[in-house]
Amino acid sequence: MLWVFLFYIRMQTVLHYSLHFLAIGIIAYLYDKKNWKRNWLILIATMLVDLDHLLAVPIFAPNRCSIGFHPLHSEVAIATYILGIIFTKNKILRLIFIGLLFHMITDFIDCLWMFSKCSGCYENSEVFKWFKILRN
Repeated sequence: MLWVFLFYIRMQTVLHYSLHFLAIGIIAYLYDKKNWKRNWLILIATMLVDLDHLLAVPIFAPNRCSIGFHPLHSEVAIATYILGIIFTKNKILRLIFIGLLFHMITDFIDCLWMFSKCSGCYENSEVFKWFKILRN
């Protein structure tokens, strides 16, 4: 039974980092085939958004959803990323906003995976509060 749990955890990690590093390569290519390598580096640089994790105590908590908890993962930040994609004319700046939003989507998928194993984690998360507000 332990091996099933370890496999499950490893698959979550593989999916998470594949989305963070490999899927953005596809986004970079689709965004601009001619400059995809440069765009991939720009998208990788958007992972610096995770520096806001350094403000948390503890810095890493395995059962904490980063969406809604860290400042650059907040609802205001996510709304800013969406508005940036819609209204920014500069291609590089728009790509940065795309990278930031894709990062949030990747982290949200990770949260959903965690919630499937830990219902208390969901009930104590900011995501739960957001959905509760949306339902009312």
